[in-house]
Amino acid sequence: MSKDTYDRGLQIRKDVVGADYVEKSMNDADDFNRPFQELVTEYCWGAVWGRDGLPMKTRSLLNLAMIGILNRPHELALHIRGARRNGATLEEIREVFMQLTIYAGVPAGVDAFRIARQVFREDAEKEG
Repeated sequence: MSKDTYDRGLQIRKDVVGADYVEKSMNDADDFNRPFQELVTEYCWGAVWGRDGLPMKTRSLLNLAMIGILNRPHELALHIRGARRNGATLEEIREVFMQLTIYAGVPAGVDAFRIARQVFREDAEKEG
């Protein structure tokens, strides 16, 4: 890949999950996980998220379904906030989790809704 793809990925990553989070991840990287951070930034965020084929909100909603199905609570919370930054409404997030519940099972839906409610509560307290 190219420096342009990495730089585009770094900006998209900051836009979606928040500059503070990304900067902390990059600053906390050591010799062991720095190549991982660079890979994620370049390929995930630059090469895929940086494509023009889907709007950012759609990518975020897809991520919520996939990450919820994979039972990755930390990443799900992070991407719920990202989906909100990308314009997803609470109703759209709820509908994604309703769909997830039917196709992935009730336990996955229970966790997704629980995590979303926690994120919404925390964000409301910060704004509040």
